[in-house]
Amino acid sequence: MAEPSSERPAKPLALALTLGEPAGIGPDITIAAWLKRRELNLPAFYLLGDEDLIARRAKVLGANIRIAGVSPSDAASAFTDALPVVATGERASAEPGKPDTSSAPAALASIRQAVTDVRAGRAGAVVTNPIAKSVLYRAGFRHPGHTEFLAELAAENGRVPQPVMMLWSPLLAVVPVTIHVSIRDALGELTSELIVSTVRIVATALKSRFGIAKPRIAVSGLNPHAGEDGSLGHEEQTVIAPALKVLRDDGIEVRGPLPADTMFHAAARQTYDCAVCMYHDQALIPVKTVAFDDAVNVTLGLPFVRTSPDHGTAFDIAGTAKANPASLIAALKLASRMAASQS
Repeated sequence: MAEPSSERPAKPLALALTLGEPAGIGPDITIAAWLKRRELNLPAFYLLGDEDLIARRAKVLGANIRIAGVSPSDAASAFTDALPVVATGERASAEPGKPDTSSAPAALASIRQAVTDVRAGRAGAVVTNPIAKSVLYRAGFRHPGHTEFLAELAAENGRVPQPVMMLWSPLLAVVPVTIHVSIRDALGELTSELIVSTVRIVATALKSRFGIAKPRIAVSGLNPHAGEDGSLGHEEQTVIAPALKVLRDDGIEVRGPLPADTMFHAAARQTYDCAVCMYHDQALIPVKTVAFDDAVNVTLGLPFVRTSPDHGTAFDIAGTAKANPASLIAALKLASRMAASQS
């Protein structure tokens, strides 16, 4: 799997990092990442959230940090000596592991402001800390997840782009065609047209964001053994194969439909740049197996770069200093490289 270019513009914009669920480990890993900024040569970022919440969490964690309330334009210069925090106007009162009524408004305001900042040219990319969808749903949130919400925020002239979720790591990159739906609903959503549009977005992103001139894309089947010539299911013949023909006619290098159970061993992974799978777990189980700590969630198809750590809010360890910032650090680094590729 080729990596995106590491070249950066002379004065890159700071990255806009969202708060995530205030009661989760988002504040913990943000603080931990900032403390490693010099050691790991991290790109400058600012947190969109509540200064008081971060100060309280730092105290709980025993972290000796300086926090600076700044504007996005001042974040890069402040980053060396202080964790820059840009206020969203929403206070967050939740304690570690205990989301409250302030959680959803604070999390959503942070996401909205991050998108506004990057689209206005005040930030280089959006990096999102984990949200708790159950907390948001109780507050009336109507999107299946981050990916779909970001697509709505990215709408232009009433047109909502198709968001494509990629899980990227140096060892493996995967994309599920259907995302946050049940297996039963995924079967209903899976069409040749959806496969074609998804792979086209993947191919474009691999070229423009990851610097791969001729992307190699492996496409899984849906059924065991890719259907065994129709004896274990017909979707490979009636849905997936027609989509691959259209993509090959487009000049995209695709292979498949391939049996999913033989796509992800070390030798197989060397033969493609991205694996496109038919449903969520078919794609995410292998990448989380080989790269659990450093996989990054990337949303393709948006008019800006968005990455995220590939894990949840981990309420059980929030405020304990046990949260591993590795995936957030990887997300920050990848966002910076991808943002540089579009400059």
